[in-house]
Amino acid sequence: MSGTTAGAWLLKACGDREKFADVERRWSTLTGDSFPMPAFSADSTARFDLKFRATRVGDVAFTSAETATPVRTATTKALYEDHVRLWLVHRGVWALGGTRGDTELTIPAGRFALRHVGRLVHYATPPHSSAQVFVLPAAVLGPQLRDRTVTGDLGAAEIRLLVAHARAVHETVPELGPAGIEAVRSTLLELTRAVVARTVSATDSALAPVLARAARELADRLLTEPGLSSALLARELGVSVRTLQRAFAAEGQSLTAHIRDRRLDEARAALAVGRRSVSEVAAYWQFTDGSHLTRLFKRRYGMTPSEYIRDNAARPEDLRSA
Repeated sequence: MSGTTAGAWLLKACGDREKFADVERRWSTLTGDSFPMPAFSADSTARFDLKFRATRVGDVAFTSAETATPVRTATTKALYEDHVRLWLVHRGVWALGGTRGDTELTIPAGRFALRHVGRLVHYATPPHSSAQVFVLPAAVLGPQLRDRTVTGDLGAAEIRLLVAHARAVHETVPELGPAGIEAVRSTLLELTRAVVARTVSATDSALAPVLARAARELADRLLTEPGLSSALLARELGVSVRTLQRAFAAEGQSLTAHIRDRRLDEARAALAVGRRSVSEVAAYWQFTDGSHLTRLFKRRYGMTPSEYIRDNAARPEDLRSA
């Protein structure tokens, strides 16, 4: 292994076979020998357009891969020896195969697959595909999996939590010391165990920050939904309302307050554009009416929505867009 045992990298590249050799060298420099880039077919490297976001935490690594061109690996040697691997396919199809290049498992968009891989040799994806791939130690997770392949929907609560934690790890791992690295690694493994078991341990206090982040991300996608509530988010994340509320309380803010503040943020952004009335913005972002939005808006920003619109309109264009 060259360099550190933890880090996060972004690698974007496009070009021909000669340029792909440079991509391979950069990947090796960044991630080291423990997580090598697979050998790709000649057709795949002749013209390629791809983006990798890779993260390593000790003996755990995960990659978000996006490709505008088709990808197919060469099948001359095993890609990885004795790892547990988790594929989360967001777009396209991920086809996994054996030594003859045949397909053993196909994972369509919106699905995941988790398996103990003895000798993974081949995979292929069509153009405009994206997926997250986790590589995990077989010694830790292999006995729990045995010979099973666990599959399911990306909307599963345990997958939502794992994705939220992985995103946080990628953002923060360059700043972590040894204790922090071990903590986030342990949580990655615990969440993968939850994927195997198809359930989340609601009593594990170490998962509270992960649960809170997953709830925030899900709430942000549902801000315009009239039914958005703690109960809905708890149901989607597979925990009780009480467990979810405790996770937020540990961070000093209630989930209800987070939803209110995010809706206010979006309402203010909409008012700055000036194309909708206060009542229209209030209805869109699920405030009871214009008066309700006005009351909360003034409490937070020190002026009414109407005052904000006038103030924003009076400012120079370059300041409004800043």
